[in-house]
This record gives sequence, C-alpha cells and structure tokens, in this order.
Amino acid sequence: MEKLIRVERTLLIGHIISMAFGLAGILVVLPNPDIINALPEIGKTALPISMAGGGVVYMILGTAAVAVYAYRTLGLWHCLGFMIPAIGLSLVSELLGTSTGFPFGHYHYLSGLGYKIAGLVPFTIPLSWFYIGFSAYVIARAGLERFNLPQLVKYIGAIGFGSLLLTSWDFVLDPAMSQTSMSFWVWEQPGPFFGMPYENFTGWFGTGVVFMTAATFIWRLKPLTLPDRDLGLPLAVYLANFAFATVMSLAAGIYIPILLGLVLGILPLLVFYQMATTQSKASASERLEAEVI
Repeated sequence: MEKLIRVERTLLIGHIISMAFGLAGILVVLPNPDIINALPEIGKTALPISMAGGGVVYMILGTAAVAVYAYRTLGLWHCLGFMIPAIGLSLVSELLGTSTGFPFGHYHYLSGLGYKIAGLVPFTIPLSWFYIGFSAYVIARAGLERFNLPQLVKYIGAIGFGSLLLTSWDFVLDPAMSQTSMSFWVWEQPGPFFGMPYENFTGWFGTGVVFMTAATFIWRLKPLTLPDRDLGLPLAVYLANFAFATVMSLAAGIYIPILLGLVLGILPLLVFYQMATTQSKASASERLEAEVI
C-alpha cells in the first residue's frame, strides 16, 4: 500500500511539473524569439519535440496518477468501473462532436495532443475526461454521503455536481486552449461565449452525466467504501488542472470564465471536500472514544 502511495505521489508531481513546463513554453518561450535563439543547439532541437509532446505527457501522467489512486482506494472493479465508461463514452461524444457537431458544436482538433483516433480526436482527450471526471465525482459523492438523504438522491446529486464541476473546468479551459496564440482546437462556427457556442457546455455537462451515471450503476454491483479520509490526490488533480487553465486564460486577458469556474467549480469542490474529510475525522474520533470507554 505504501508503495502505491509513493507511485501516486510521483505521478502527481510529474503531472504538475509537466503542466508547469508547458505553461512556461507556451507563455514565455514561444512568444519570445530571443529566448529561442539563445538556446543551445540541443535546446533548439528539444523545444519542438517538447512542445509537440508536452500535452501528451501531462495527460498520461494525470491518468496514471488517478488510476493508481482509484485502484488503491476503491479496488480494481470500481477503478475500471469508472475508467472504462468515462474514456469510452467521452470518446464517442468527441467523435460525434468532431464529425457531426453534436453535442458540442462544430470544431476540430489541431496538433499537439497526440495521435488522433479516426483522424479526429487525440487519444489523450478521453483520458482527461476520465481523470478530471473521476476527481470531481468522487469528491462530490463523498461529500454528499454526509447528508441524511435517500441513497438515490445522493447518487443523483453526485452525478449532477460531478458533471457541474467537470463543466466548470471547461469554462476556464476551453477559451484558454482554443482562443489564444497557440490553439489546440478550433471552433468552425464561433459562438457568443468567448468564441464558443453555449451548446459546448451543455455537451460537456451531458457527457459527464452519461458516463457518471454508467459508473454509478456499475459501482452498485459490488460493495463500495468511499475514500473519504483520503481525497487529497483527486483534490490536487482538479485544482492543478484548474490552475493551468486559469494561468492560460489570465495570460490571454480572459477573466469572466475564471470567475464562473471559481463559483461553480472550485467553491462547491472545496465544500464537498471539507464536508467529507471533516465528518470522517469526527466519526473516527467518536469510534476511538467508544473503544476507550
């Protein structure tokens, strides 16, 4: 168990560091030709490679960190029970979106995010749906477990809030990744929300609802104990990726999506995290006192 925790932390650190290097490259190095010209030959050779593969690396590391965490805290069944529908259904949604315009609007991916499945969707995109979606869902569900509510209401609440947290990340991410000087995807029919159609967000929310609902049904097939005292990694993953998108948006002078993300994403995320961990500590203290008595 300790070995898995060390692996998780190493992958998480690598995930965050690779995002930081990506930000430095996009916001500092690429806009300044003098910096590029001052690089040694090996640096000039490595720069295009790192910029082409940097997004791939940080997404793979994020996926690996969350997968190891899910396996350690929930077991193989529940890990795969979320991973498979999250990756599979989000891929279907992205393939539909890039080929038909449903459910996000008309867009297409550029280079920089890895091999494209069917020539349309980089293989890393469904991975990001998984690791952000899992982080959002598990924290929302652990927090809602502290309420004295019918289990069905908790399930629906976790799906709804998990999808909202996922979509709130996209509020900040999408303008930063599609409207700045180095874009990773392009909207063919720009919309009113910083160049994006509003249906993009209904598509994000709807896709989250679909795969989180599927995972909820799968998780019900076997007993589940939520990691309410061990939510640090999903919290760190969500916050780190939100911070990445925030820095990109700030650099581009895009502010309103950040505010929306803070109110609809970060705030409820922290509330759910606090509820889950505080109540868990209180329950542990009560059990300890009972054992002493």
